[in-house]
Amino acid sequence: MLDADFFHRWMAAAAALVSREADHLTDLDSAIGDADHGSNMQRGFAAVTAVLDKEPPQTPGAVLALAGRQLISTVGGASGPLYGTLLRRTGKALGDAPAVTPQQLAEAFGAGVAAVAQLGGAQAGDKTMLDALLPAAEALGTSFGAARDAAEEGARATVPMQARKGRASYLGERSIGHQDPGATSSALLVAALADTVAADGSGS
Repeated sequence: MLDADFFHRWMAAAAALVSREADHLTDLDSAIGDADHGSNMQRGFAAVTAVLDKEPPQTPGAVLALAGRQLISTVGGASGPLYGTLLRRTGKALGDAPAVTPQQLAEAFGAGVAAVAQLGGAQAGDKTMLDALLPAAEALGTSFGAARDAAEEGARATVPMQARKGRASYLGERSIGHQDPGATSSALLVAALADTVAADGSGS
């Protein structure tokens, strides 16, 4: 079972991973975006860990709901609302249970990804964070490791795509040949989840 402390550790692991990869995310964003994705995500997840450390919520759903609200209020551009929606909708789907199973998390995460797709009006192949999140959500029902691999593969698969949504879509064919920063940071979020599981064996 995955309790509130597990979800707190997941968010902390995500913050650490995003901080470590912030320059890489900004490099990717400088090619097809506003060159601020790394700094925005780093600031957002630092704020998440700060608020969770200050007054830790008691349920998995509450952890993700608070994290999502914090990302919306601190991350600029489209990323804040999209990541915030992902975590808040996942948290809402988990409800008030004090602990959840990996399968329940997989189903809730799928609901969160669907909410992101609805909010952004994007789908697979549009060269967005969904290209990492959709395969991750599908694989999460199998294992956390499978979800991580699927997200990383999905992010890499954005390189030859032409962007059809978001800031990168303004570039047209010039967006081809670059890995999408949003898909890359999404893969980091899933990798942090797999790392957290591996660290304590939860749900493995």
